[in-house]
Amino acid sequence: MLVRAGKHLAFVSAFAAALALALPACSSSGNTDTPPKAPAPPPATLTFPTTVVPAGVENTQCVVMRLGNAAPLHIGAVHNVLGTSSHHLIVYRVNDTVEKLKPFDCQPFTDTLDPNKGSPLMVTQKHDDLLTLPSGVAYSIDANQMIRLEMHYINASGSEKTVTATSEMIPIADEDFRDEAGFLFIGNPDIRLPAKSQTKLGPTFFQIPSELAGVKFFAMTGHEHKLGTNVQVAMASSAADPGKMIYDVPNWTWSEPKTEVFDAPLTVPNDGGFSFTCSWNNTTDQSVRYGESANDEMCFFWAYYYPSQGARVCIHTTRTTASGGDICCPDSPLCGFFDDLTTH
Repeated sequence: MLVRAGKHLAFVSAFAAALALALPACSSSGNTDTPPKAPAPPPATLTFPTTVVPAGVENTQCVVMRLGNAAPLHIGAVHNVLGTSSHHLIVYRVNDTVEKLKPFDCQPFTDTLDPNKGSPLMVTQKHDDLLTLPSGVAYSIDANQMIRLEMHYINASGSEKTVTATSEMIPIADEDFRDEAGFLFIGNPDIRLPAKSQTKLGPTFFQIPSELAGVKFFAMTGHEHKLGTNVQVAMASSAADPGKMIYDVPNWTWSEPKTEVFDAPLTVPNDGGFSFTCSWNNTTDQSVRYGESANDEMCFFWAYYYPSQGARVCIHTTRTTASGGDICCPDSPLCGFFDDLTTH
């Protein structure tokens, strides 16, 4: 009896061992184990070539270069670093087919007005600026993606300077990707600053395009030039609504404007928009108006959101109608108006 029991136990043990070898991937619940997640690809960095800028020179120049990624990527963070005399940097993904590695003169936001050419990913005015997108949100990048770096620089000193910049793109794992990020740029060009005076423009109400209804805004940055003292943005249900302040940075500075990342993404009410105000202190002896030069002024803010409905550059202005109107490009038939802004 004891011999038979021993033989039985040996058989059971052998059968269990064989079963374990035959089913190595089975869990105690009967489900197969999930294979390990592929790690995120390594970051890729592009550099705007070091450029010598003579004293008193201001310009906007671009380079177009390959990111060097053999496979498509999802970019979950962008880290830009600007050198001395760099005013701002705009990073685009573009559909160019030929690299242009030598800096050439270019116009700001040219590719935003034609979605077939490309779209902006990030605008940086701070000297060290990191944009981290929410979990699962990213910019999709094609294999061998072309990137345009657009640098606006000014050398206000009396001696020669050099400018440069880097843009580091930090991918997430493909399986973590959920939503495509989008970019919205909004402003008011109706700027008239009398000499030796403090001026406010706004609040200006801008109703967001219907295509953006329901999207989630997760970060925002205000933008002015050297006479600027503050940019404030509220989320409002209508022009009559003062709204809820969402961008109001203490001790805001034009040269290092903070990118406000919201604790939770914000959704604009139906038919609502943003109500924004810009402030300046014109300490010069000259009146100042809107323009692309660092010696002119601007009143803009840009916002990052998801899911993307395409990049847009928008303004509210009284230059088209007395009561004021909104222009959003690339959709508006008035997009050519942008080319005339600095000459009117």
